[in-house]
Amino acid sequence: MQKKWTGKEKAAILLIALGPQKSAEIFKHLNEEEIEELTLQIANMRMVSPEEKRTIIEEFYQLCLAQEYISEGGINYAKEVLERALGSEKAKEIISKLTSSLHVRPFEFIRKADPGQLLNYIQNEHPQTIALILSYLTPAQAGQVLSSLPLEKQSDVIRRIAIMDRTSPEVIREVEAVLESKFSNILVQDYTTTGGIQTAVDILNAVDRGTEKHIMEELDAKDAELSEEIRKRMFVFEDIVTLDNRSIQRIIREVDNSQWAIALKGASEEVKQVIFSNMSKRLAEMIKEDIEFMGPVRIRDIEDAQQNIVNVIRKLEEDGEIITPRGGDEVIV
Repeated sequence: MQKKWTGKEKAAILLIALGPQKSAEIFKHLNEEEIEELTLQIANMRMVSPEEKRTIIEEFYQLCLAQEYISEGGINYAKEVLERALGSEKAKEIISKLTSSLHVRPFEFIRKADPGQLLNYIQNEHPQTIALILSYLTPAQAGQVLSSLPLEKQSDVIRRIAIMDRTSPEVIREVEAVLESKFSNILVQDYTTTGGIQTAVDILNAVDRGTEKHIMEELDAKDAELSEEIRKRMFVFEDIVTLDNRSIQRIIREVDNSQWAIALKGASEEVKQVIFSNMSKRLAEMIKEDIEFMGPVRIRDIEDAQQNIVNVIRKLEEDGEIITPRGGDEVIV
């Protein structure tokens, strides 16, 4: 009779079966506590028969397959496909395991819909309804839909996304009902956190520059505090690596050397490399020495220095001296 393995034991057996290289890749997506627990479990694992190993790998494969079906067409679609392949009882068991441990986002089914087609169904809806739907799309999809909305609706919708917090199941059901006749089955969850400033920022980063400018001007007039909070997040210090060399060199000339030393003290190696490679060798060496000998620096001071540089970047962009990448922009050659 086969042993009844716990979830952690199954995970450990799966990682052992996958080998050290693939397991190391999986560990990159786990937190420290999970890594410690799994490492301990692997270290204490006794011999596992080939049959038990095959059973656990097969179970993992079935769960992955079921999750893919759920993403494609919802719970009912996944259940139907699995029943045909594995039988009613096995399908029910797999779906039960998934729904008890995974949170499937509402509107998952429309994330694969064509933005132009989706626009036809929602453009005449109330701005709050549109905001809720866009919050569940990928930023690129939402950006395309937002750019195509009437100008008078764009800033209203992005503002509603930015201040959105928690949405009740009843509201989600009501909105889903509008699209139900055109799309696949829908999973309704308990209270779901959605929207928020970061969602609004992600969407605005995906629209074209003209749409972004219009929306931000409207927000400046309607809600200046919210507008400023969005602006702060639209381009962060680490995004410097996305700029072209000419723009980086222009920024370097505009920022005091002492600010660079503090800002780069807490920056990634990629950012440091990009900045130093666009400086003269003498200046780069001088700033590296400043970083080495300045000693410990408060996180707050590093963040302030980085934000000051971001403010310089924003000003240079507004003046048309540099261009920061946007998802909706056309490629300039």
